[in-house]
Amino acid sequence: MKTCLECSEKIVGREDKKFCSDSCRNAYNNKMNKDSTNFMRNVNNKLRKNYRILAELNTDGKSTVTRDKLLSRGFDFEFFTNILATKTGNTYYFLYDQGYRILEKDYYMLVKKEI
Repeated sequence: MKTCLECSEKIVGREDKKFCSDSCRNAYNNKMNKDSTNFMRNVNNKLRKNYRILAELNTDGKSTVTRDKLLSRGFDFEFFTNILATKTGNTYYFLYDQGYRILEKDYYMLVKKEI
């Protein structure tokens, strides 16, 4: 007899079930997916904030913004998810599908990667 991974109660129903109820499944998955340390939580919060800022400022998929505008909204340039170096020598910094490239005179080109 199989038991629930969350509460250890007996499972009734399909052979491949792992949880006795939706609430146990949700509780188990929330525990498994939560940020395990304050450091991870802080980094993930900064990534989310940076992403929101880029998405709010780049509604058309491509736009230009000043460094001061990004900073005034709380953008942190130290946090991004990946870097893309193009064949033409340009470097883009991405937060998932939202990205930016440094232009001249403290301007940034905001882009959205098509997925």
